[in-house]
Amino acid sequence: MNSYTALVLSLPTRDSTVRMRVWRALKDTGCGVLRDGVYLLPKAAPTAAALPEVEAQVHAAGGFGMIVELDLRSAARSGEVRKLFDRSREYGALVAEIHAARAALAKLPERKAQSRVERAQRAFDGLATIDFYPGEAKAQAAQALEALRQEARRLNAHGEPHALRGKVKRVEREKYRARVWATRKSPWIDRFASAWLIKRFIDKEARFAWIDSPRKLPKHAVGYDFDGAEFSHVESRVTFEVLAAAFGLDADPALARIGAAIHFLDAGGIPVAEAKGLETLLRGVKEKARDDDDAVARALPVFDYLHSAYSSSG
Repeated sequence: MNSYTALVLSLPTRDSTVRMRVWRALKDTGCGVLRDGVYLLPKAAPTAAALPEVEAQVHAAGGFGMIVELDLRSAARSGEVRKLFDRSREYGALVAEIHAARAALAKLPERKAQSRVERAQRAFDGLATIDFYPGEAKAQAAQALEALRQEARRLNAHGEPHALRGKVKRVEREKYRARVWATRKSPWIDRFASAWLIKRFIDKEARFAWIDSPRKLPKHAVGYDFDGAEFSHVESRVTFEVLAAAFGLDADPALARIGAAIHFLDAGGIPVAEAKGLETLLRGVKEKARDDDDAVARALPVFDYLHSAYSSSG
């Protein structure tokens, strides 16, 4: 990116409120300061569209503002300008915050720990938005953030099953009609999604039992998502993915996309764009639910909408 959009401005000195508002707006765009009153953005920067709005604010305040286009033909000059957008120091501060958050996770309640993770994610996303020339600093921050997420998952696992070795075996769906499906109480990502898959695609008359330990599995119930359960993690697959494969549902592209989001949220790995939004909605479900049955009833429409959206998008 050697083409830049520049905003040249001069503001009345008497109005500090306007000056602060304009400064914050420019800071949010990630502008580089070429000199006092001259602010640059790469022409292809996603935030460049905000500059005309800032220019309009300047004019409204009685100041001078003008947007101009710059093309740098000298490699040396281009290198100097790129330094204006170096985010290494900001990433360094963020990594220090992430390390502090990771050290504190074990002492925090689950909700507050998750809040720290989300805050770090928002900070990273905001910085990445204005990092027009990403490099090693961004990669290090991303690694630190992933380590924070993994630590949060480890601390809040609460009996997460260990993955079995081997292949997922196909089963006969007729044997799983009108059954009781039992899993660990206080369902979360994988158990919510698995309950939806069971209810919508496998056993529409399914009833659910929420157990404290595998020893309390009801007689004749189908266990899922705990060590020793009939359906649980296998190799790299989480329970949702195992159920889909076992019942021959893994050819559905929409279910596969949901499975990818569940896998990322439950076990990490390849990020999925919709995963964070899904996690936020399910957290809201847990906040509102009276009990585990009510939580699943509230979660079902969330997955219905997601599946519908994925199905229609092709």
